[in-house]
Amino acid sequence: MQILAPAALFAALLIPAAAGAAIQTETVEYSHGDSTLKGHLVYDDSIEGKRPGVIVAHEWWGLNDYARQRARMLAELGYVAFAIDMYGDQRVTRHAPDAKGWMQQITANVEDWRARALAGLEALKADPRVDTDKLAAVGYCFGGATVLQMAYAGANLDGVVSLHGSLPPAPEDSDIKASILAAHGFEDPFVPAERVAAFQQSLQTAGADWQLVVYGDARHAFTNPAAGDYGIDALRYDAEADSRSWAQMQGFFDQIFSD
Repeated sequence: MQILAPAALFAALLIPAAAGAAIQTETVEYSHGDSTLKGHLVYDDSIEGKRPGVIVAHEWWGLNDYARQRARMLAELGYVAFAIDMYGDQRVTRHAPDAKGWMQQITANVEDWRARALAGLEALKADPRVDTDKLAAVGYCFGGATVLQMAYAGANLDGVVSLHGSLPPAPEDSDIKASILAAHGFEDPFVPAERVAAFQQSLQTAGADWQLVVYGDARHAFTNPAAGDYGIDALRYDAEADSRSWAQMQGFFDQIFSD
């Protein structure tokens, strides 16, 4: 697949597709417990037959335009992309206290957190365009931790990619089937060096297939061009780290989907 630099795509992705365009979007309703969730499915309808499916897990802000744009970028590469809804009730915010509270509601119970993410995976697998033998998940910030939890739960994924996630260590009883790629900013103040070390050691102990790529001078949210708009010093877009991590993700997918 062609490697595309992400930064140049965002402005174009904000423009609605013309009628008859190849890229199509659908809202997919699914549930977890008593919650009704609405995910964003994106695919290229000019492609015939089944193709790999990729979950996109959003930042702590909720299922916003950024997550939808990333799903579309994946669809442009030929995947069926499904941006899952981890909060429900169409909750999206630009205020950190709200985002933190919603995230903590989800992460307080790890089993429920995993189950909600896996409900999104089942919704993706139900789409007839998806090759259910070729599945992956990509997550940003809170979403990065979410896709790692999917891997720790033993989900039948070929691989997961965490981009500026919080890098929770794998529990000792983890049954990890997925290959893991984590992209981390060296200057990310939300993830101390001790946690990074614990994350690496836990994956090594679990016998996982894992790799951690660290970008010097990159802070949290380095892939999001709007990171600086939130007024939080820890968040900063880094075009070079964004481009490199996108290319590394594509190479990772080429490998895990090669069979």
